[in-house]
Amino acid sequence: MASKQFVIIGLGNSAIFLAKHLTSLGHDVMVIDCHPDKVQDISSSVSQAIVADSTRLKQLSSIPLQKADSVIVCIGENLQASLLTVLNLKELGVKHIIAKSSSAAHTSILEKLGVSDIFHPERDSAISLAERLNRPNMLDFLPFMEGFSIIEIVCPEKFQGKTLKDLSLTHKYGIQVIAIRDPLESVPKIGNIADYVLKENDVLFLIGPNEALDSFKA
Repeated sequence: MASKQFVIIGLGNSAIFLAKHLTSLGHDVMVIDCHPDKVQDISSSVSQAIVADSTRLKQLSSIPLQKADSVIVCIGENLQASLLTVLNLKELGVKHIIAKSSSAAHTSILEKLGVSDIFHPERDSAISLAERLNRPNMLDFLPFMEGFSIIEIVCPEKFQGKTLKDLSLTHKYGIQVIAIRDPLESVPKIGNIADYVLKENDVLFLIGPNEALDSFKA
């Protein structure tokens, strides 16, 4: 995969994890924050770390943001700073802006400013935890679209020793297994898995309607 350039503005916890992980994936990451101590702490973990106030257009204009594949605004709690930053990025002609939102009102305003790529780390983490509590055998949960999700579960006992063709999950429930991971193997099984015989420790990745996925509670 070709390396990309990302700019992350605002160094809260989610931004720090994001910056470090993108860097570990081989991407060029620049971070910007108005607090020198935060910038100093992460400077050795990213390509470039800059002290700047993103609410001030003049300070942002001196940074080559237009070259980035995406600029991610990770300012969630300070609504005014978040919105001013987005407006400044728009003024500077940044094409792809991703913004963190901390509330429904925040999301609504970001959408009105033309930001279509919005993420909600606290909300999504809480929902994922609630779903795992709701389905005790589920390892992870990812909202897919309204009413549909992708879940990761340990192979239920009633599936073991059977093939996906035997189970006919799509026909019975409208659910599809999109991948199978054997914990002892580094590469998951994707495609042509209809005749694979499921084992006790296999991990299944299922996609389907939320109501149908509820059938797989432990």
